[in-house]
Amino acid sequence: MAKKSANLPDFEAALAELEKIVEKMESGEQSLEDALKSFQRGIELTRLCQQGLKDAEQKVEKLIQQNGEVRAVPLN
Repeated sequence: MAKKSANLPDFEAALAELEKIVEKMESGEQSLEDALKSFQRGIELTRLCQQGLKDAEQKVEKLIQQNGEVRAVPLN
């Protein structure tokens, strides 16, 4: 997954935050400005989650069968 920073949570935290944003936006109780900020954050979190899933998929694809043992091959 991408490098973490104070503003970039791990996959599970990003997904949880995204779910909260969706619930808040669906409630319809936000001002337009707050809804736009929530939407922007939601887009950031969605991209982070998509990258996390892509990275996980690549790791799974790199698993290889060798001498009857499954081992992971580091990504380049």
